[in-house]
Amino acid sequence: MKELWKGNEAIPEAALRAGLEAYFGYPITPQNEVLEYLSRKLPAMGRAFVQAESEVAAINMVYGAACAGARVMTSSSSPGISLMQEGLSYIAGSEVPVVFMNMMRGGPGLGNIAPSQGDYFQMTKGGGHGDYHPIVLAPASVQEAVNLVYGAFDLAEKYRHIVGILADGNIGQMMEPVELPPPRVIEKRDRGWELTGAKGRPHRIITSIYLDPQVLHNYNVHLQAKHREIEKNEVRYSEFMLDDAEYAIVAFGSAARAAQSAVRLARQDGLRVGLFRPISLYPYPYARLAELSRRVRAILVVEMNAGQMLEDVRLAVAERVPIRFFGRMGGLVPFPEEVLDEVRELEKSV
Repeated sequence: MKELWKGNEAIPEAALRAGLEAYFGYPITPQNEVLEYLSRKLPAMGRAFVQAESEVAAINMVYGAACAGARVMTSSSSPGISLMQEGLSYIAGSEVPVVFMNMMRGGPGLGNIAPSQGDYFQMTKGGGHGDYHPIVLAPASVQEAVNLVYGAFDLAEKYRHIVGILADGNIGQMMEPVELPPPRVIEKRDRGWELTGAKGRPHRIITSIYLDPQVLHNYNVHLQAKHREIEKNEVRYSEFMLDDAEYAIVAFGSAARAAQSAVRLARQDGLRVGLFRPISLYPYPYARLAELSRRVRAILVVEMNAGQMLEDVRLAVAERVPIRFFGRMGGLVPFPEEVLDEVRELEKSV
């Protein structure tokens, strides 16, 4: 049954239904309702909720709970995620499963509280120090955000890895019909690495420090092998009206919603346009986009930033066809009519 839910309330509800045991966070707009919702729900369920004194403290609490084997999550928005980067690097280096959400706002700096996609580089290229990539999933609707969050904990545990949900302020603030997934009972189990007390068994160590350079090199080789496995198995994308398309728009999140409306308008004008929407921003769907570039005349990239995913599109397309970029920054959301105008300019240029 579908119900009307606000994104910032549907997302934490999905996490609860996925078995969330502990949440640590710090308020920042435009995702404050996530904390407010969980501050009521988690204690009532006998689970852990802590509003930390800062984002730095929150991510280190997340790290500790993850080491103990808990299903744990945090959420924040752009400047807050910046403060969490050192902790996320430690988590990546320690291989403990963590889910976090970045409800992006305008930047750089404090910027504003309007929706943006300016954190693409930060999220997909690692963000913190060292060679690592979180799995990054980008919803384009409240329902998709619910589905991705619900599955994120299993994904994090499968790879002992970080899973980030990258949305913009629109997704958190809008209300849409949502079908919520069923609650899950997560059975406690010993997976061989959790720090749960060493009574009756050998002690365990979770660490990210390896002082011998060769040992650290070998460990990084292991992490990179895990990344290759993720890239092989976890690519996700959506296609809209691409079967006969001469021109393709590539966009994610809220920008993709505007682009999809532009595709419909273009089709009414007789322009054969389709939409390619990456859902996994890491691993990025390079192979599918490369295949698409072999059969369209040109590509338009639409983002709510200065052109960040644009770099990954260029890597995939490898100059096979012309690429045009249309971006909005500072919290501005592109209108479908603006995107359609860019499609018309693209058609004139090829």
